[in-house]
Amino acid sequence: MARAKRIVIVGGVAGGASCAARARRLSEDAEIVLLERGEHISFANCGMPYHIGGVIAKRDRLLVQTPDGMRKRYRIDVRTRHEAVAIDREAREVRVRNLSDGKEFALPYDVLVLSPGAEPVRPGFPGADSAKVFTLRSLSDMDAIKRAVDAAAPGRAVVVGGGYIGLEMAEALRHRGVEVTLVELAGQVFIAADAEMVAPVHQQLRLHGVDLRLDTSVTAIREAGAGLDVVLSTGETVACGMAILSVGVRPEVKLAREAGLEIGATGGIVVDEHMRTSDPSVFAVGDAVEVTHLVSGQAALIPLAGPANRQGRIAADNILGRPSEYRRTQGTAICKVFDLAIGMTGLSEKELRRLGRRCEKVFVHPASHAGYYPGAVQISLKLLFDPDDGRILGAQCVGATGVDKRIDVLAVAIRAGLTVRDLKDLELSYAPPYGSAKDAVNYAGFVASNVLDGDAAICHVADVLHPRDDQLLLDVRTPDEVEAGTIPGAKNIPIDELRDRLGELPRGREILIFCQVGLRGYVACRILTQNGFACRNLTGGYKTYKDVVGMEPKGPLAPLRELTEDTGEKAPLPPKAPAAGELAVACEIDARALQCPGPILRLKSEMETLADGQAVRIVAADPGFPADVAGWCASTGNVLADVTSDGGAFRATIVKRQAAAPAPLPCGADAAKHKSIVVFSGDFDKAMAAFIIANGA
Repeated sequence: MARAKRIVIVGGVAGGASCAARARRLSEDAEIVLLERGEHISFANCGMPYHIGGVIAKRDRLLVQTPDGMRKRYRIDVRTRHEAVAIDREAREVRVRNLSDGKEFALPYDVLVLSPGAEPVRPGFPGADSAKVFTLRSLSDMDAIKRAVDAAAPGRAVVVGGGYIGLEMAEALRHRGVEVTLVELAGQVFIAADAEMVAPVHQQLRLHGVDLRLDTSVTAIREAGAGLDVVLSTGETVACGMAILSVGVRPEVKLAREAGLEIGATGGIVVDEHMRTSDPSVFAVGDAVEVTHLVSGQAALIPLAGPANRQGRIAADNILGRPSEYRRTQGTAICKVFDLAIGMTGLSEKELRRLGRRCEKVFVHPASHAGYYPGAVQISLKLLFDPDDGRILGAQCVGATGVDKRIDVLAVAIRAGLTVRDLKDLELSYAPPYGSAKDAVNYAGFVASNVLDGDAAICHVADVLHPRDDQLLLDVRTPDEVEAGTIPGAKNIPIDELRDRLGELPRGREILIFCQVGLRGYVACRILTQNGFACRNLTGGYKTYKDVVGMEPKGPLAPLRELTEDTGEKAPLPPKAPAAGELAVACEIDARALQCPGPILRLKSEMETLADGQAVRIVAADPGFPADVAGWCASTGNVLADVTSDGGAFRATIVKRQAAAPAPLPCGADAAKHKSIVVFSGDFDKAMAAFIIANGA
C-alpha cells in the first residue's frame, strides 16, 4: 500500500489553518502536520483591538479553532510552540525547534506550505524596544496590552501609525477611557484611501477626543519614571504611560529566503496562480506572498484576511489534485473608526496617478437609505473609472451606515469587469429602511455615465480653488445656503431662477457650476449647455469642496477638550445655564434627512419662534453638523448646552439667548474669532463635538 502524502504546513493562523482544514476535507488519507510557534492557531487577529477595548468581552470568542478541536475534528497533527527554523529542499525536510524544551528535529515532507504571515515593523528610533512599547500581532501581544491598560491605567497612550491597527487601537483605548495621541507620518490616516475621503475620519477622531498629529514622526522614546516621554519630529514631547507601534507590517520571508525560494521586488514570496513557489513542492499563502493586483496587473503586497483564507484553500486544492487558481487581489477593505466606516476596493486615485493610468472620478453624497425614513445618514462615494471605456478602476466610501453594502457591490462589479454604464442597470434590494429606489451605486453610475456620454462636463475642486480669469464660479443654491458658506468669489443665481437670469452670465467665459452635492449643478449645466454657454459642473458639489479644503494643512489637529481652554478672547456669554439634562426642551427637531446647511437653517428657523432662555434639541446626521452648530452658537450668542454622538447621529441641545449677530457661520468656516464657548456638561466626551471651533472641521 502506497504511503500517504505528508503535507507540512508552517503557520497555523488564517492561511495555514484554512489549508489544513481544506486538505483534510479533500483527503482522509493525507498526513497533515501543522506547525505553529505560538500557543494558538486559527484565532481572529482582526478582532484583537475590540477585545482590548471591551467590545468583545470574552477572550475565547477570538479562538476560531483550538489545537485540540483541530485534532479531534480533522485528525490533524497540530504542534503549537514549534518553530520551523530551516528548510532542506533537496532532502525535503523542515528543521523544527520545540520552543518548550529547545530541542530540534528534522520533519520530512512531500509537500510544504508556508504561511508565516507578516510581522510588525519596529522603527529604528531609540526606545522602540522599551517594555512599555507594544505591537499587536498575536494573542500574547493582545494580552500584554490589555494587562497594561487594566492594571496600570496609563492615562495617555501614544499610537504610532494611522493604518488599520492604529485606528482600531485608538478607538479601543478611548473606549477604555485612555487619552490618545495618534502620530502619523503622512498628511492623512488610512493612507490607502485618497485624502478627501479621509477628511471625515479625521473629524471623527477629533470628535472622540483623539489628539491627531499628522505630518509628524516619532524620533525617540525615553523612559520617564513609571511612564514614557515620546519625542516628536516637531520637537514636542508627549508624556504617556504606554505606546503602540502600528507603522505597518512586512512579509516574514526569512525562512523562505534562506531556503533559496524566489522573493519578489515587493519583498514577498513569489507564487504562481496555484500558490506554488519557485520550488514545485513548496507552496506559500497569506500575508507573506506577493500577489498580482486585479486592476493594475502589478505585483503587490496586500495583507488581508480574506485573500489569505482563499489562498490556503486554493493551495490545498492543487496539492490534492484539484486544479484551482487564485484570481488576483483587488484590495477590498473596510475600517471602523468610532461611528464611521471607511471602505475601498480597487485602486485609489493617487495609486492610479503613480502608475500613469488615465482615470476620471465622480463624487456622490446620497443618503444611506430613503431620506424620509428615520435614521438616514449621508454617505460619500468616490468612483474611479477609465475615461475611454468606462471600466471601473476603484471606489471609496465613507459614512456611518451603508458603506459596506456599497463597497461590496462595487467590488463585485470590478471583479466582473463591469463599466459605469452597467451600474445604472443593477437591480439592488430596496425598501425605505434599507436603501433608495436609486441606490447610491446606481446614482454613481448615472453620474459617471453622464460624463462618458458628454451630457455634462465636470470639473474638480482643484479647478475652483484657483479659477482662471476666463472662468466664472456660479453657485446655484438658495441664498440661505450661500449665507451658510460658499466658495470665495462665486456668483449666486439659484437654480430655479437661472433660466430667467441668463443675461447676467458672460458668454465669453467658461462657467464652473456648483451646488451642495452636484445634482442641481448638473441640472444647471444642462440648462446652460442648451443655451450656448460653455460650462462644467463641480462633481460632488460644495460638500466635496469642503472635504478637500478641510485636508489643507492647519497644524496639529487638537482633541476637543484642548479647544475648551481659555484662549484669551472673550466672546459675549450668557449667564450660567442649567445642565442639558435639567433643561425644559421647548421643541425637538429631527434633521437627520437634511444635509449641510439644512440642519442649521432648520435650527435657525425654530429658534426664531422661541423665547429667550428656552431650549431646543436637534438631531442631525450630517458629518459637518458638530462643527456647524458650535460655530453657529458662537456667532449668534446662543448657548450650546451639549452635543453627543450616537451611531453616526449627533444630538445637540441649544438654549436661546438674544444676540447682536444672528447670521449663521459658514459651514466648516474658520471660527477663530469666536473660540470661547461655555459647555454645560459634566462629561467632556459626551459633549464631544461642541468645541471644534479654533481649528475648524
